[in-house]
Amino acid sequence: MPDEMQRSLIERGGDTGRHRPLEACGSELDTQIVGILGTGDFSRSLARRLVASGYHVVVGSRTPKRYVALFPEEAQVTSQLEAVSQADVVFVAIFPEHHPTLLELKPALAGKILVDVSNGMQIKRGGPSHAEQLANMFPESFIVKGFNTISAWVLQTGPRDGSRQVFLCSNSSKAKNSVQAICRRMGFCPVDMGLLSYSAEIENLPFHLFPSWGTPILITVILFIFFYLYNFIRDILHPFVTAGESVFYKMPIDTVNVTLPSVSLVMLALVYMPGLLAASLQLRRGTKYSCFPVWLDKWLTKRKQFGLCSFLCAAMHAIYSLCLPMRQSARFKLLNAAFKQVQQGVEKVWSDEGVWRMELYISVGIIALGLLSLLAITSLPSVADSINWREFSFVQSTLGYCGLFMATLHTLLFGWDRAFDPGQYRFYLPPTFIVVLILPVTVLFGRIILLLPCVAHQLQQIRRGWEKSRHVRFALPDDDSYNGLDNSHV
Repeated sequence: MPDEMQRSLIERGGDTGRHRPLEACGSELDTQIVGILGTGDFSRSLARRLVASGYHVVVGSRTPKRYVALFPEEAQVTSQLEAVSQADVVFVAIFPEHHPTLLELKPALAGKILVDVSNGMQIKRGGPSHAEQLANMFPESFIVKGFNTISAWVLQTGPRDGSRQVFLCSNSSKAKNSVQAICRRMGFCPVDMGLLSYSAEIENLPFHLFPSWGTPILITVILFIFFYLYNFIRDILHPFVTAGESVFYKMPIDTVNVTLPSVSLVMLALVYMPGLLAASLQLRRGTKYSCFPVWLDKWLTKRKQFGLCSFLCAAMHAIYSLCLPMRQSARFKLLNAAFKQVQQGVEKVWSDEGVWRMELYISVGIIALGLLSLLAITSLPSVADSINWREFSFVQSTLGYCGLFMATLHTLLFGWDRAFDPGQYRFYLPPTFIVVLILPVTVLFGRIILLLPCVAHQLQQIRRGWEKSRHVRFALPDDDSYNGLDNSHV
């Protein structure tokens, strides 16, 4: 990609503004003339990006003298008819309700490539898309849907890792190829979505609000409410009912700080649970060619979101824990404890068991948070694209299970011997950490089973094509086999 594609286009300048002769759509990009219909923010940003990419830009406006100062000096601002007459590719950058105003340009737009960049006001459930309506208005033109997911700010500042993709669809492969070439020249990555019938999906993309995050966020909220109420009943309601002690001041920080790690550990276990279920199904069926259930397949595709929700809760738990000594209630407790020791004549209070438990508890927690941070960082597209698959798998799988183990150990050190203290079972409810440990311990135990040589060998055979129902004889390759090819035969 040219270096200039990474620079901001806020400042004006350039030396690509001289007129070039009109060529066919398949000509070299340096000589292609691109037209823009519209003078809004997107049109101005698009013109700047096209000029920086080496194109001659002609902007069509109903009142060109009014907007000429808003566009780059290299861009020609003229009437709509003159703009479409010169251009090979025309970006229709006006609102879809104003598309009928272009009907008077129908003869001039015949045989032209029209790129519809419009978006609606909300998600469209049925009926033709704006691009399909434009195609019906101009049957002699080649309609391409695209650039509607790119904002004017992205065009101004240049493409970034999270906003490089431009989704395109059209019934004309030649027109689509021309627009794809423009995308690449501008520094974007075109994504071919097929025929124009897919344009409705492309137009709905800007209105989707975290489509893959709905279920993970919902489960996170449900777990938070459950554990918060569970801790509220045990730690706040129980002393109030049994001894009349009011400790409702714990609700904003103490109760939340106990709830967050509980949710984080369960969510982290939910990241690795579907992989164990998938492996179990493959072992039971004796093949990898049988489809997973729909619910399991969706679960597998949302593991990244589950992991990031877990990391968020863990990071918030760390911040809450650091803020605990800052509370006024913590200072009063510390002063009261010191005053009681003075009254009782206690010169030294030291517990080796308590000190060791706290030191190990904090140390293991820091390691667990560090591993979770590494998992979160490698899930970023910019980082994931810079490492190979083996490195990504090592971080997300091997180090991920290490992070789950350290987080589980962190919880066990918190519990220490409290599980055997009858006083901890308030309202006959077990301590929170016992409830939390059920799922992660189950996942770790399942992982240990899959690592057993007999189970791991059979699972590896299945994932390399062996099928129990077909009685396939399979031999794994030696470590020094050429190119990693296996010797499989029926």
